[in-house]
Amino acid sequence: MPIEQETLPAGESTAESTLPDTEAARHITSPSLKGNPDELRDLEAGLDKLQSDAHRKARIDWARIILPIAALLVLILAWQFYVSLGLKRRDQVPGPLDVLGQFGALWAEGKAQEAIWTSLQRGVIGFLISVAVATPVGLLLAQVQPLRRAFGPLISGLQVLPSVAWVPAAIIWFGLSDGTVYFVVLMGAIPSIINGLISGVDQIPPQYRSVGKVLGASRLQMALQIVLPAALPGYLSGLKQGWAFSWRSLMAAEIIAVGGTIGFGLGSLLDQGRTLSDMATVMSAILAILFVGILIELLVFAPIERRLLLRRGLLAGSTR
Repeated sequence: MPIEQETLPAGESTAESTLPDTEAARHITSPSLKGNPDELRDLEAGLDKLQSDAHRKARIDWARIILPIAALLVLILAWQFYVSLGLKRRDQVPGPLDVLGQFGALWAEGKAQEAIWTSLQRGVIGFLISVAVATPVGLLLAQVQPLRRAFGPLISGLQVLPSVAWVPAAIIWFGLSDGTVYFVVLMGAIPSIINGLISGVDQIPPQYRSVGKVLGASRLQMALQIVLPAALPGYLSGLKQGWAFSWRSLMAAEIIAVGGTIGFGLGSLLDQGRTLSDMATVMSAILAILFVGILIELLVFAPIERRLLLRRGLLAGSTR
């Protein structure tokens, strides 16, 4: 016996009669969500939360400003409390105000500006030269296995070698000149950048290279357009470590190599304070070295790392 079908009014389709009266349901193609208003509302709420998170991240994160300042204030208070106990003489452990006054005197004389500018200029130039040298070397070692097996242990050994060990040799080779300082900086930064880049290349999924070969990429295109962009997280870590090594190497060279045509940097200011037994000058130089390193991290590396994590969808799970 044939089953009678219900006659629908003209202009009304069967699909429209079975769909709920929500506008969002007409655009859902997933079988698990079609026709379920509760799940549609949950989906809409999730999308709204993602948008609100994006707007919230776009605003200024005051915690990034307030928390470091609060930590600094706590350290200064602890320092002042220790000085107030009188366990050491004030000429051996000066208070924060003593150091601030001495730094103000150095600034008025122009020594502080000269020392900061000289060291910062040397550090930046040495670091840029290190990046220019280490990047192609790192790519070459990461791509060519025999070269990596031959020179990889040497690069790792140079990385753990204290940079101060190069200072006597550099003085003999280059004399008391800027060449000594730059040589020590390069020997401190280049191995770290190379190893960071190699580590980043090792973390690349093999499918990336397979796709490059299928598309007909040459070895140079593979290195510059596939391998290097994919290795950016490890490469950036190597750059940060390279800057840290170069900055420390620079201070060691400036402290030891004094005189000649070498300019007056923060290391020279530190050594001058030691020679005069002026602990306030020593602390002023130490704090200046510290704050320059912090500023480079906050103004250069932190924004680059944050943007890299954001582009790769990793910022939500990061503590930055």
